[in-house]
Amino acid sequence: MSLHAQLSPEAQAALAAQKRTSTISALIISILSFGLVILILMVIALTIDIKSPPEIISYSSGTSEEEEIERPETTNQVERKPSAPSSSMAKVIATSSASPTAVPVPIMETSEVALDFGNGNDFGEGWGEGDGEGFGGGGFGNLPSSMKKRCSKSERLKLLKENGGNKKCEDAVVDALLWLQENQEEDGSWSHEAGSEKYRAAMTGFAVLAFLGHCESPNSPVFGETVEKAIVYLVNLGMKNDGKLTTPGAGGHWVYEHAIVTYALAEAFTFCQGLGEDIPNLDIVAKKAGDIVMDGQGNAGSWAYNYGKGGGDNSIGYWQIQAVKACHLTELWSEDSKFKKVYASAEVWFSKVQGANGTFGYRANPAQNPGLTGGGVLCLQVMGLGDSKSAKAGIKYVTESLDGHKFSLSHLYFHYYNAQAMINHGGSEWKKYNEFFRDDLLSLQEKDGSWPTGGGHGAINPVMTTCLATFMLEVYYRFLPSSSK
Repeated sequence: MSLHAQLSPEAQAALAAQKRTSTISALIISILSFGLVILILMVIALTIDIKSPPEIISYSSGTSEEEEIERPETTNQVERKPSAPSSSMAKVIATSSASPTAVPVPIMETSEVALDFGNGNDFGEGWGEGDGEGFGGGGFGNLPSSMKKRCSKSERLKLLKENGGNKKCEDAVVDALLWLQENQEEDGSWSHEAGSEKYRAAMTGFAVLAFLGHCESPNSPVFGETVEKAIVYLVNLGMKNDGKLTTPGAGGHWVYEHAIVTYALAEAFTFCQGLGEDIPNLDIVAKKAGDIVMDGQGNAGSWAYNYGKGGGDNSIGYWQIQAVKACHLTELWSEDSKFKKVYASAEVWFSKVQGANGTFGYRANPAQNPGLTGGGVLCLQVMGLGDSKSAKAGIKYVTESLDGHKFSLSHLYFHYYNAQAMINHGGSEWKKYNEFFRDDLLSLQEKDGSWPTGGGHGAINPVMTTCLATFMLEVYYRFLPSSSK
């Protein structure tokens, strides 16, 4: 027999409530205990000496002032206008008429002119190299170092001052370039005569060289459109004519036009390549045009009308030599032998046609138009022979020919050559010549930025005259004296 104790319902309810209370209390105690452990661990952690990472301190250089590096400037501060920009920098030279014209060559910085043909030590030293002077800002880092210096306004003004120019020269150039830009045709060309196609290619080539001479390229903020339209016009002309660069009406004088435009497109290619600008077919036309020039050299070492193989003409040859040098600097040709052959043949020609008094004249006659002497000297300098007896004899003649004369636009064509040859020679001869022409040329500029026609050689229309005058005033930063005589 067993006995069973049975709790009343009230007792069972009280027992269940007690169990729930005990369970909840146990949970709370567990949570509080766990929290207490965490708190204790945190306190212990805070008492441990944790090392902070070393503080990086930058030290300033020893100089108290930072050197200010100026970014290259392409233009003066002028607002661009889509159709006919009222501000620009354009550079132009003469057309290829019956009388010759020379174009500016790359700036030289060597103290000694190399006698080895085409080795790059005479014209174009530093092409493709950085100069470390901070001119790479604004997209000019890949330009030849000599070109980059003309791309900085402060450098241009510095060169002006050092080489005998002044701020008025720069202002005059800007005014002239504005005038030239405003007179550009809708198709991108410049006309030799209103409504005429004759020499239009040459005039456009001059203009392109003018812009590039002031570091105005297709990506310039103000002048880019103008420059690009001009280059495209010339490239299209070459594509239509299988590399032949001339417009109708030139006749046998087309070789002037072709060389002028070849020079322009070769330098344009150098700029566009350095700035990463891609103008379709520019390289193709420049290469074909350059081959036409070199293959057109006559048997005597000079060039003739229609690229005939007999005889020779200095007025034509001056342009061809400068075009060849510009092509040589583009690296579009892989071989140097072709250029060296052209230079060597031209040197033979000049050695035979120079007069005893140092003159170079029209064709092979040193007594006919000896005002062309400066052009002959310039070509010798371009070929690396600026320190030769022939070049020095020519410089002596040009210097002495200034005595008793006053600068005149009627001889602007001759003086255009002289300005390049004389500043390249440097020394007292350049100082004398600079004093001869600078202020008079400035005083003859019109209010609109152009120069009037002066008659005589190379001053047959306002565009041509303005181009020649502009190049003479740009010579201060396109060329540097090759000696300190």
